[in-house]
Amino acid sequence: MDVRDLSETGAAAGDGLKLVNRLSESRSPYVRGHMHNPVAWQMWSPETLELAKKSNRLIFISIGYAACHWCHVMERESFENTEVAELLNSSFIPIKIDREERPDVDRIYMNYVQATTGSGGWPLNVFITPDLEPIFGGTYWPGPGSTMATGDHAGFVDILKKIRDVWKNQQQRCLDSAKEITKQLREFAEDGSISRKDGAEVEKLDLELLDEAYEHFAAKYDAEHPGFPKGAPKFPTPVNLAFLLKLGQYPSAVSDVIGTKEIAKATNMVLSNLRAMNNGGIHDQIGNGFSRYSVTRDWSLPHFEKMLYDQAQLLHVYLDAYLLTKEPDFLSAVHDIATYLTTPPMHSSTGGFFSAEDADSLYRSADKEKREGAFYVWTLKEFQSILGDRDADIVARYYNVKDEGNVSPEHDAHDEFINQNVLAISSTPSSLAKEFGLSVEEVNQILSEGRSKLLDHRNRERPRPALDDKIVVSWNGLAISALARTASALSSSHPTQSASYLAAAEKAAAFIKTSLYDASSHTLKRVYREGPGTVPGFADDYAFLICGLIDLYEATFNDAHLQFADALQQSQIRLFWDTQHLGFFSTPEKQADLIMRLKDGMDNAEPGTNGASAQNLDRLGVLLEDEGYVKRARDTASAFEVEAMQHPFLFPGLMDAVVVGRLGNSHSVITGEGEVVEGWLREWRGKARGLGSVSRVGGERGVWLRERNKLVGAMDAEKEGVLVCEGGACRDVLALQMKSLGDAIEEVSER
Repeated sequence: MDVRDLSETGAAAGDGLKLVNRLSESRSPYVRGHMHNPVAWQMWSPETLELAKKSNRLIFISIGYAACHWCHVMERESFENTEVAELLNSSFIPIKIDREERPDVDRIYMNYVQATTGSGGWPLNVFITPDLEPIFGGTYWPGPGSTMATGDHAGFVDILKKIRDVWKNQQQRCLDSAKEITKQLREFAEDGSISRKDGAEVEKLDLELLDEAYEHFAAKYDAEHPGFPKGAPKFPTPVNLAFLLKLGQYPSAVSDVIGTKEIAKATNMVLSNLRAMNNGGIHDQIGNGFSRYSVTRDWSLPHFEKMLYDQAQLLHVYLDAYLLTKEPDFLSAVHDIATYLTTPPMHSSTGGFFSAEDADSLYRSADKEKREGAFYVWTLKEFQSILGDRDADIVARYYNVKDEGNVSPEHDAHDEFINQNVLAISSTPSSLAKEFGLSVEEVNQILSEGRSKLLDHRNRERPRPALDDKIVVSWNGLAISALARTASALSSSHPTQSASYLAAAEKAAAFIKTSLYDASSHTLKRVYREGPGTVPGFADDYAFLICGLIDLYEATFNDAHLQFADALQQSQIRLFWDTQHLGFFSTPEKQADLIMRLKDGMDNAEPGTNGASAQNLDRLGVLLEDEGYVKRARDTASAFEVEAMQHPFLFPGLMDAVVVGRLGNSHSVITGEGEVVEGWLREWRGKARGLGSVSRVGGERGVWLRERNKLVGAMDAEKEGVLVCEGGACRDVLALQMKSLGDAIEEVSER
């Protein structure tokens, strides 16, 4: 529907309904942030939806999240404006939704906006009928007096008036259009439900899909400013980077399909990308953590929000980059991210991890207006005042700080970055040493001390960005996974940091089990803030937490983590499995406030739920020798057969399941004690992530596992060894190694 075609006539609803702002009832920091708006925001609840039906008003839903910059812009321009509030309050039922609390609602209407406009984003704003069917939507719309209104783009006030009037004067047209749109939307959103339609036979997915996905990423790679895509904006999208790095860790049959040169290129693309991000403005150069994405092609200017799910996924990728290369800068990035996750403000004293830090903040405590990036940007004069002239010159050259600022006016829509600099590494200590006539050691000392002084000044003088202190189960699962793997990989080389990271992961898992898990029904709640929320867990909450628990088990060999993962996996199947077309729905059955039930297959900023679930099922399948889990992993991949064959690059997280489906998977069981098995374990933990899982039994370890897995139960748990099990058969790799060594010694002796 084109708003420019709508009638200009009509007036407010005139139904006598007087709404009041109800957002103080919410626990969401994002939603509560709008409770003082003149807009009479309502909650997304059965009562509100019933009110829309009784009053026969259109619903206006506005979906965003606490760290979203453009959400704040639209609030200032529109939702704090009395003219906008009058239009919304008198003619619509306005509802505010936190997309992190209700990703199911967000995804339905984001699909609609993407299908009708060709793009999406937040804030997501959609007008829907009392039956929840959409009639018009978009993202940011300029408010009264906005400098962003240009050309033929309609402002928000114009849109409100035209939608109000067409509902009053042409309501049946609206309803008919909404029904047709919803029908098309259901067809548009059938991912994971068409491959097995009408009893279609399974076509086993081929390894060639990995090659096709690789070729897509190779074509999209920006060699000049390493990353994806070739232009701007640039997003990290860690799931894509993880796929490209993993190509070299798969069995050799994958190399035969893709080619060794191509796999080397895939690895180099990722390593170059990670170096560029680590040196770029997207990285908080004097603090910790990475921003959401870069506005510019060269990673120099981010949108400054920091999201938990980005940190967790990037930690995995930087860890694997370090394990492959042993480059100190990659190790530094690993500790940087892990430190950000395990310290305030992101790590809750209760054990969980908070969701995000805002993009906008006050520059000084006395300021009234927040600015994007105010916490992170600097002027050259500040450098000189804090560091002194000589050190300021050196540190400024290192971080590309200029007197006139380093942000282009074309990227400064609200004049927030005039004379401001985003820190990004643009030189090297050796180059600076030559330029300033100093030793490299002196330069390194100046840079280190300068960074500490800037950080101290920032922490003392600048108000920190607002914290979204929701604890979301799915994102906590990602963080638990990353920290557990990091702790495991660094346990020998960096035992102190490793112990800290592992303790944080275990504390988070314990918090979720205690506060967000119902042991009687084996179900999760999605969010904790000032107590458990009311929203039940979605399929991604189960999937990502299961993954985290498996990684935590492999880092500790504590059966309790594996047992919890097994219980959650059975619940995920019971609640979300599609018995007709296979795969996992995102939501449970019979949710009254949704117009359709979707499946999350494609990977994006977060991993696709079904790809993650297939990985979990394969891992649990071999760890527990459970053929039912293995079959469901194959069925999960099969559900997305058509889509994956058409566009494999959209499903990199599903490629593990493709490889396992063709080449199988293995389970290494460590038994007994001794230096030989400890050495084998150190070597296993020191490798970048590939396929295969590991368990350990003996002594007090593995009592539950030995009962759950009869193959492991039959092993001699006290005899030192490593048994690799595939397809129900096991071989003692240590015994084979010792035999080979003995044969070699015997051969040398005979010579």
